[in-house]
Amino acid sequence: MYWQEELEAGAFVVPDDVIDLAFAITCRALPVDHAQALYTAVAAVLPWLADEPEAGIHSIHGADSGNGWERPEDVLLLSRRTRLMLRLPKERAEEAQALSGHVLDVAGHEMTVGAAKSRPLCKTTTLYARYLSFADTRSEADFLAACAAVLRERGIKAKKILCGKTRTLHTDDGPLETRSLMLADLSLEDSVRLQERGIGTHRRIGCGLFIAHKSV
Repeated sequence: MYWQEELEAGAFVVPDDVIDLAFAITCRALPVDHAQALYTAVAAVLPWLADEPEAGIHSIHGADSGNGWERPEDVLLLSRRTRLMLRLPKERAEEAQALSGHVLDVAGHEMTVGAAKSRPLCKTTTLYARYLSFADTRSEADFLAACAAVLRERGIKAKKILCGKTRTLHTDDGPLETRSLMLADLSLEDSVRLQERGIGTHRRIGCGLFIAHKSV
């Protein structure tokens, strides 16, 4: 863990080059480990996702997700307020609307996709990624070093970095080891840059996608 006090603040307008597209869904439950199945189902309707480097699909989390730090054992029970979230370049939003009206098979669970609304990225200085993956980072120290290297390369100043639990996602290429990560006291400019581009691999199945987190 790396921790440095002092908060940057200031007026800032969030750009809309990258957005979150939130679809209403009707789906009673999903497996906890559903990222690959969800991507496969969505990409069957939106095949261009495979060639869009800035596209990602947020993993779906139920009411008992504990803000990502604690998860149910096998199945997520979903509420009517649950949304399917795609992070996309703004110019892809209209094409992605084609997902509305489709019934997806996500690992044997039926998901009916409804209307979508565009949401801007968050104006926040504290970000959280539920799943983050780097090659050859077995230890927490290696993982943090890889994160720090990417941030330095992009000129992003990270004052507070907290690594969370290790979780394994099952993908078409085999098991993928991931960790959660929280970054606090970012500048708003750096926060938006991280939300737009993310870090690490496997963005399409939800890895490296940053969302707002309560201040620490």
